[in-house]
Amino acid sequence: MKLLIVLSAVLALSAAVPQRRLSLKPEGQEDQQTAEQNYNNYQQGDYRPQQAQEFRKPVEDFRPRVELDTTTYIPIIHFDKEQSNDGSYKTSYETGNNIHAQETGYLRTVSTDNEDIPALVQQGSYSYTAPDGQIITVEYTADEFGFRVKGDHIPTPPPVSPEIQKGLDLIYAGIKANAERAALDAKNNPAAAKLNDEQASLNYRGQYNGQQ
Repeated sequence: MKLLIVLSAVLALSAAVPQRRLSLKPEGQEDQQTAEQNYNNYQQGDYRPQQAQEFRKPVEDFRPRVELDTTTYIPIIHFDKEQSNDGSYKTSYETGNNIHAQETGYLRTVSTDNEDIPALVQQGSYSYTAPDGQIITVEYTADEFGFRVKGDHIPTPPPVSPEIQKGLDLIYAGIKANAERAALDAKNNPAAAKLNDEQASLNYRGQYNGQQ
């Protein structure tokens, strides 16, 4: 009976104490108002680390300033090109600053040790005005023998002295005599000529007498 009285008193006391709701936001403010206030407070200060703020500073450009001077564009007065089905062609052009150029090209069959291959042969010329007012003209040929050019402005080597020319003639005569003798030996004794060729090939590779 005493226990029942105590429980009744506790329940009555609990009902008499005013109930209060706990909240993290100030009293009288709605959720939307709290969110706007928090956002405005965050915008007033920069909460990023100091290192990140330094990184965002603009980098000074130390590159030198280059000023380009524009010049008058040179027009193309004339341009023409003809292309044939066999690979040959012809082209020419002229510019407004007195440059003239023309070139022709065609395919030529070149025989090698193993097969015949096509080689492109190009021949042409071009001319222009030098700074001193002189007209420079260049003629050229490009084929399986390389690129060869000629012009009055190109320096030429001095002439070969008679003594040097005489020595060169003797060398060329010796090479020619050796070639004629080898051809005669190959005709009279093919087996010996073949052996000599094989031995010469070994010597050329550093395999003298058939040994490394």
